[in-house]
Amino acid sequence: MLKKTFHAACKRNSLAPEATIQLLWLEIENNYTEEGRYYHTLEHLEHVITELKPVKKKIKDWDVLLFSIFYHDVIYYTLKRDNEEKSAAVAAQRLKKLGLSKERTEACQKQILATHKHVKNTDHDTNYFIDADLAILGKDEESYAQYVADIRKEYHMYPDVMYNNGRRAFMERFLAMDSIYNTPEFFTKYEEAARKNIENELKGKFELPKMAD
Repeated sequence: MLKKTFHAACKRNSLAPEATIQLLWLEIENNYTEEGRYYHTLEHLEHVITELKPVKKKIKDWDVLLFSIFYHDVIYYTLKRDNEEKSAAVAAQRLKKLGLSKERTEACQKQILATHKHVKNTDHDTNYFIDADLAILGKDEESYAQYVADIRKEYHMYPDVMYNNGRRAFMERFLAMDSIYNTPEFFTKYEEAARKNIENELKGKFELPKMAD
C-alpha cells in the first residue's frame, strides 16, 4: 500500500521517469527498515496515513502532506538531535528531483521540522500531521505498551537510569500542554486516553525491555 501511495503521489505531481521514482521509493524503504528501528518503521508511516484518511477532505494539500509523512523520519539516529533537520533536507533534495515547486517543497520541510516539538502550528495541514504522528499516545493500552517498548529498544545504547530520566522529562512535557492534540477531531478521539496512558507510563505501569546499566 505504501509503495503504491508514494508512486501515485509522485505521478500526480511530477514528470520524473519511473526509474527516478523507483529509486526514491527504495531509499525510503531501505531507511525505514534499517537495523535498530522498532517504532519508526514503514508501519508507522502506514499508521499516520490511516489516521489522516478520515480527515482528508480537510487537508489543503494532501500530496505535500504525504511527502512529509514519507520523509519525516527518513533520517533517524537516536544518538543525534538533528534528525528532523536532516530529514527535511533530504526531502527538499528528493522533491527537487520530482520538480515540485519551491513553495510546496518548503511547506513539506516546515511540516517535517514541526515534528521536533509537536506544538500548535499556524499551518492548518501541519496540525493534522503532527496530531496523526502522535496518535499512538491515545491508543489502547496494549498498543501503547508496545510503543513504549519499541522506543526503549531504539534507545538501547542508553543505560536505564539515563533513559528513564530523559523519557520522563519528554513525556511530562506533553502533560504540561493545554492540549496534546491541536485539531478537534484528534482531540476528541485521543486526548483523554493519551493523558491516561502517559500518566500510567510515568507510574511505571508498562514493563520495559531490560537494558544495560
